[in-house]
Amino acid sequence: MRDSLAQLTLVRFREFFREPDAVFWTFAFPILLASGLGIAFRHRPPELLHVGVRVPAGATAAPPLLAALRGDHRLTVETIDDTAAASALRTGRIALLIVPSADTGAGGRVEYQYDEARTEARTARLIVDDAIQSTGGRRDPVAIGERLVSEPGSRYIDFVVPGLLAMNLMGSGIWGLGFSIVDARRRKLLKRLVATPMSRAEYLASFLISRLGILVLEVLLLLGFARFVFGVPMRGGVLQLTAICLVSALAFGGVGLLIATRARTTEAVNGLMNLVMLPMWIFSGVFFASSNFPAAFQPFIRALPLTAVVNALRLTMLQGAGWHAVAPEMAIAAAWAVGSFAVALRIFRWR
Repeated sequence: MRDSLAQLTLVRFREFFREPDAVFWTFAFPILLASGLGIAFRHRPPELLHVGVRVPAGATAAPPLLAALRGDHRLTVETIDDTAAASALRTGRIALLIVPSADTGAGGRVEYQYDEARTEARTARLIVDDAIQSTGGRRDPVAIGERLVSEPGSRYIDFVVPGLLAMNLMGSGIWGLGFSIVDARRRKLLKRLVATPMSRAEYLASFLISRLGILVLEVLLLLGFARFVFGVPMRGGVLQLTAICLVSALAFGGVGLLIATRARTTEAVNGLMNLVMLPMWIFSGVFFASSNFPAAFQPFIRALPLTAVVNALRLTMLQGAGWHAVAPEMAIAAAWAVGSFAVALRIFRWR
């Protein structure tokens, strides 16, 4: 390695660790976010579903119906009049409204009112109907059994930690590189460097190399915290995880360099970075599965570098998938790394 590249890389490290904000957002913020999500979605008994039984003013609900519902430990049941029923459904205070007919206890009719778009409402409908039909004398022809399991890898915290790691790699790569270059251009430092024997490739490569050094710390810190505090599994190989993180850091670093090649002010580069990262925050499946989006969106979503990194990390950490499974995702990230760095090198301007 040439001495100029080594000195430039050392400067990048010093600049980073002298910025408290950069250190906080790179190392502390993902830990705090993982802590909050891990506590909010910790392992706990299933929440009771709140349902209402509509009772007209001056009337009483059918006693057999109330007894059937209140006997189910998965439900919290309240009687509610006509005036409050619509408001309770509209505001989400209850998941399901049960409207019994006058002769429900003798084989009458029950109407369920709920919002089909709410998952808890559909669940409540099934539980309520099972309680009512069983009390009414229904007999199931097939005997069933239950065995409740709770395995690391199936919890929300297990799902979200690979997404948080990928998001942190993206943020530190794009913000760390893009903002630093534009800030140096704004302060006329690049104008001075252009008079030195240093090439554009060496200058841009120093940013990427410094990001790889910081990458080791941020990955070990977040995954170590998730492992020892929340028991998040690591079922894949360490070498494979290292390769994914390395390629992703290069991909996001290249995107950050590309964004910063022409921007002259920090305001401009902030806008460009937000424009690039916001679609990936929304579509790439950090906090919820990207498969929730319509099929027409999927080709665009799969082509995003953050989507590829999130999928590769989840396949490795949660499923223990091998190289062949993550190869397509790594190819997408590698294409972004090579393509963005090549374009950035070509259009980069010192001034």
